[in-house]
Amino acid sequence: MSSGAYGLDLAEVSKAHAPQVLDAPAAPGATNEKNEKALHSPDDSSQSQSRKESLTDDDGKQYPTAEEITTLRRVRGPVPWSSYTIGFVELCERFGYYGTTAVFVNFVQQELPEGSSTGAAPDGQPGALGMGQRASTGLSTFNSMWAYCTPLIGAYVADQYLGRYKTIQLSIFICIVGHIILIISALPQIIANPNGSVACFSIGLVIFGLGTGGFKPNISPLIAEQYEAKHPKQYIQVQKSGERVIVDPTMTISRIYMYFYLMVNLGALAGQIGMVYAEKYVGFWLSFVLPTCLTLCCPTVMWLMRNKYARRPPTGSVLTKAIKLWGLAMKGRWSLNPRTTAKNMRADEFWESVKPSHLGQAKPAWMTFDDTWVDEVRRGFKACTVFLWIPLFWLAYNQMTTNLVSQAATMELHGAPNDLINNINPVTLVIFIPITDLFLYPGLERMGIRFTPLKKIAWGFGLSSSSMIASAVTQHYIYKLGVCGDYPNGDLPNGDPCEPAPINVWVQTIPYLLIGLSEIFTSITGLEYAFTKAPKNMRSVVTSIFLFMSAISYALGQAFVGLSDDPLLVWNYTTISILAALGCVGFWTTHRKLDKQEDAMNAIPESSFKGRGQNHEGQAA
Repeated sequence: MSSGAYGLDLAEVSKAHAPQVLDAPAAPGATNEKNEKALHSPDDSSQSQSRKESLTDDDGKQYPTAEEITTLRRVRGPVPWSSYTIGFVELCERFGYYGTTAVFVNFVQQELPEGSSTGAAPDGQPGALGMGQRASTGLSTFNSMWAYCTPLIGAYVADQYLGRYKTIQLSIFICIVGHIILIISALPQIIANPNGSVACFSIGLVIFGLGTGGFKPNISPLIAEQYEAKHPKQYIQVQKSGERVIVDPTMTISRIYMYFYLMVNLGALAGQIGMVYAEKYVGFWLSFVLPTCLTLCCPTVMWLMRNKYARRPPTGSVLTKAIKLWGLAMKGRWSLNPRTTAKNMRADEFWESVKPSHLGQAKPAWMTFDDTWVDEVRRGFKACTVFLWIPLFWLAYNQMTTNLVSQAATMELHGAPNDLINNINPVTLVIFIPITDLFLYPGLERMGIRFTPLKKIAWGFGLSSSSMIASAVTQHYIYKLGVCGDYPNGDLPNGDPCEPAPINVWVQTIPYLLIGLSEIFTSITGLEYAFTKAPKNMRSVVTSIFLFMSAISYALGQAFVGLSDDPLLVWNYTTISILAALGCVGFWTTHRKLDKQEDAMNAIPESSFKGRGQNHEGQAA
C-alpha cells in the first residue's frame, strides 16, 4: 500500500485524522510542544470492524472511521476569538492601504485648485501635483505591481528567519515609515514644489509597498493557524438532534477566510469612501494621516495579544530543500518538447522516486527530511499549479479599478462621483459573504453536494467572465445611445465635452455584483487553498505565490492597453470575458482529477521535519 499523498485509502485517511501526535501548538502562546495522546481503536486486523467503530483518545474525543468520512455530514467548528483580533488588525491595515491609495490618482494627476494650499476643493476637483494622467497611471500601476511582488520577500523572511508574527510586526513598522513619508509629500509647503513632492511621494511608495508585501502573505496563514492549533484534525460531534456529524477543519478554515475577507472589504470600503471626502474638504495631508492612525492600531493589538496567539517558529532552509527536491525529481525528465516535459512531471512516480526510503543509501547529504515531507511538498507544488490559472481571473477583476471607472464617467451619474461607483464591489462582498457562509455552503452540504475548493474557483472564473459580458453590453449601448457615438470621451464639434449617454450609471451594479461574487469563490478560496495545501513550514511562501499571480495579471493587462480606449472598449471587455471563460474550462479540465483527491491530500500527516533540526519544540517565533 503506497504511503504517497494519493495512495491513501479511506482507512488510512481515517487514521490520519486521528492525532496520535499533534505537532500544532498544544496551547496558545509561545511554545509548541508535542501533545501525545493514546488512541483507542479496534484491532487493525479487522478492517470491517474499524469501519463501524470510531477512534477515541484518552479525553473521550472521537475521530471518524473510514465509513463515517464518506457518510456523515460535515460542519464547521467554532472560530477562536484570537482569530477575530487578527481580523481586526487586517481591517485596520486594509483601511490604511486602500484609504491611502484611493487618492493617489487625484494627488498626482490633477492641478492644485486655485486658492488651495492643501489640494482640497469642496466645490471642484481636488488635486495637487498636476502631472497628468500618464504619470498618475504609471505610479499607480507601479504601486499595484510592487505590492504584489514584495510578498515573495516577506514570505521568505517569515518562513526562513523571523516567523510570521515578528515579520508582521516588522512589516507594519516599515508601512508606518512609508505612511509618514507620504504625509510629508502632501504637506502644503512640500506641495508648493511639485518636483520635490513627487520625489518624496515615490520614496514613500516604495517603502509603503515593501511593508505591505511583508504583511500580506503572513497575516492570512496566522489567522487560520489559531484554529488549527486547537483542532488540527476532523472529529465527531453529536448534535442536539442526536445526529452524528464530522467537524471538519478544512470547512472551518474556509469560514475563517470568509470573514477575514469580510474584514478586508470593511476596511477597504471605509478607507476609500472616507479618504475621498477627506481630500475634497480638508486636503491630501488628512487623507494620508487618517490611514496612518488606523495602521498604528495594528502593532498595538498584535503586541497585546502576543501571548495568546499560536505561533510557528521559522524553519531555516526549507524552501531551498524543496527546490532541490524538485530539481532531483526532474533529472532525466526534461525534454525539448514542453508537452513531454509536462507529461513527465505528472508521472505517478515523479515524487515517489525521490523519497528518502526509495533512494536509500544513495540519498544526497541535504536530504534530512522524511517521506511524509515529500508528500507535503508534492501537495504544495500541486497548489502552485492550480494558481497558474489565476491571472486570467484577476485580468477581469482589474477592469473594475480601470476601465469600468472610466465607463461610469460616460453615463448619467445623478450626482455620484464616477470613482465612487466601484464601491459596489466591497458592498457586495460585505453583504454576500455572510449569506454564502450561513446559507449557501451549509445548504449545499445538507443536500449532499461537496462544493470543494477547486469547484468554487471554477465557478469564480465563470462569474468573472459573466461580469465582463455585462460590461461589454453596457459599453455597446453607451456607443449606440450616446450623442458622440463611439467616442463618448471626446468633444462635440463646438469643443464642449460630450454629454453622457442616457443610461443610469447604477446599471454597473451588475458587473460589480458578479465580480464580487466571483471573488468569494476564487480569491477567498485561493487563500484557503494555499494554507491547507502548503507544507506547514512553507505556508507564507505558497500564499505569496498566490498573491504574485495578481502582479502577473497586471503585466498581462499591459497587452490590452491598445483596446482600452474608444471605440474598442466593447472588444476589450469581450476579449477578457472569453479569456476568463477559457480559464474556467482549462482550469477545471486540468484539475478535475485533483479535485477528487481533496480528502486524501488534506489527510497527509504532518512531517517530523521542520528545518534547522526543529520539531516545533522550544521557543516559537
